[in-house]
Amino acid sequence: MSISARNRAGSERTTRRALWPGRAGHGFVALYVVLLIAFGVVPTIYAIYFAFTTAGDTFAGFSNFTDAGGDFRFLPAVGHVALYLVCWLVSLVVFVVGLALLLHRLASRGVSKTLRFLFYIPGALAGAASVMVWLFVLDPTVSPVAFLLKALGFTTFDQVVAPGGLPILFTLIAFWTGAGGWILVMYGALNNISPDILEAARIDGAGPWQIARRIQIPMLRKWIVYMCILAFAGGTQLFVEPELLSQASNGVAGRDYSLNQLSYDFAFQNNNVNTAAAVSVELLLLGLVAAAVFVARSGFFDAD
Repeated sequence: MSISARNRAGSERTTRRALWPGRAGHGFVALYVVLLIAFGVVPTIYAIYFAFTTAGDTFAGFSNFTDAGGDFRFLPAVGHVALYLVCWLVSLVVFVVGLALLLHRLASRGVSKTLRFLFYIPGALAGAASVMVWLFVLDPTVSPVAFLLKALGFTTFDQVVAPGGLPILFTLIAFWTGAGGWILVMYGALNNISPDILEAARIDGAGPWQIARRIQIPMLRKWIVYMCILAFAGGTQLFVEPELLSQASNGVAGRDYSLNQLSYDFAFQNNNVNTAAAVSVELLLLGLVAAAVFVARSGFFDAD
């Protein structure tokens, strides 16, 4: 290729970059957008359509929503999910932020990489697989921590999965599977804090606790809010854990413990897809409202 031809080719590439400067980024995002539309937007529109129609495809108004709310299992399921969300979000914020700060402090001692790997291992398991692991952990007859369960007064699996303690059990399972990834996210965010800021605080006499409380945690605020939004949305979708525990305990844990289980029961036990869709739309609205509140109260999009 001649010099003039190479110059023309380079000029054409420069022109294309000028006309479409973000084409590389758009290319990376394009596949995600396609999948989002196919498996997110379209099913949502489909669910909204079913929620406001009857089995005969006639407009039903809010009758499906009132039918769902009037079911005797609806309010108990709301209470179960609400209690689980309180336990889950509080434990997530406290322990994830605390462990990330500890991991960041231990980075200079050569154990950070090992701990990061150990934190992430449980998150590599799929949700159903992790619950299957916990089925063995929670059974005093085969559990590797049977001595601890028996010390707490549990001698049978049914006693361990009694309804009163399920919010704590589901929180433990969710934390075990989901917290590791968030710890790594928070650790990465801590690494983005300028060392000069931390060094200036140390020169001024600030100790580790003061640095964490007055500098690091405030600078993690947006990441914590982001974590809470996703964790809240995921928590409202509680299904795999209570469903598998219910099957393993022959119904002791309850087949309609969560709203997602209730929706599943409406659709596949009562053959009432429209009411099931109404429950799913309510969960969608709950997630959107909660996200809006988190964003508005935290100043999530404010410039730092």
